[in-house]
Amino acid sequence: MTNTSATAPEPENDVQPERRNRRRTVVKVLTGIAVPLIAAGVITAGSPGLGQYKVKDGDTLSHIAARYGTTVKTLVALNDLPGNGNAIYTGEVLQLPGGQPKNAPRETSAGRGRIKYVVKSGDTIGGIARRYHVSQAYLLTVNAMRSSDKIFVGKAILVPVPVPKATPSKKKRNDTFAGRKYADHVVDAADKNRATLKSRKLPSRGQIRSTIISTSKRYGVDPELALAISWQESGWKQRVVSPANAIGAMQVIPSTGRYSSGVVGRDLDLLKPQDNITAGVVLLEMLTGAAKLDVAVAGYYQGLGGVRRNGMYADTKQYVKSVLQIKTRLESGWNPA
Repeated sequence: MTNTSATAPEPENDVQPERRNRRRTVVKVLTGIAVPLIAAGVITAGSPGLGQYKVKDGDTLSHIAARYGTTVKTLVALNDLPGNGNAIYTGEVLQLPGGQPKNAPRETSAGRGRIKYVVKSGDTIGGIARRYHVSQAYLLTVNAMRSSDKIFVGKAILVPVPVPKATPSKKKRNDTFAGRKYADHVVDAADKNRATLKSRKLPSRGQIRSTIISTSKRYGVDPELALAISWQESGWKQRVVSPANAIGAMQVIPSTGRYSSGVVGRDLDLLKPQDNITAGVVLLEMLTGAAKLDVAVAGYYQGLGGVRRNGMYADTKQYVKSVLQIKTRLESGWNPA
């Protein structure tokens, strides 16, 4: 191995090309590669899964193996070469596993990219390879160089370098509703319920509408009021779950589900359309029995105790207005199902 250094060429406007070439000191390529060859060459189509390489002057079997992502041992076995493969000759056609050369040799297949390194005085291929923790064979392959090639001060060499793993951007969490942010455990439960409903076959809007009407009549609640509440809350869709973990067609939260379960005398599963509608209608029965219509509607959204303590919030007032408008339209025959 030689450590011949390179000196920078003189400026082009001061030196003629012939003179500049004569005066430029070269840096010998250091390879450290075993098994010299007489040649290296062209890839052609071979049998399925194989390619062919016609040997030319100036390569090594190690060089060919590195370039095509294989090993010397594999090439020796595949081509039935004697010994360690040092008896190949110019013009010989070698069989290669896998066909075409790989753009990214194995040594850099994981977590590496390439930069351009400009050769400086004193550089050698071996030194550059050691500095960037790659083999000389790979550095030669990336730059389409042979062991006999020379590098000069100012020459650009492609060098593999580690590429930091991209940090995936954190998905923004859907944890806010109507300007209110909900606790992680509430949002986690909502996400779980949403995923469960996403995987289920659920009734159509028309079927939800029919169930709301029949359930309202059973509990003595105005069907148009229950329909208006459900349309405002979910658009008559059981699949909807809010960040507050309000579930289904009637957007019932778990605590309300437990209250309604106590009223009907059985556990209501809010993920099931009929139970969800029953829970919402039972709540409406209580609210309309305890307060006038607008306050009852406000209580469905804000909680009756909260309305009585704090009055209607601005968003509650808008909610009440919207529900009553929908109710009026439904009473006139509107059916969006």
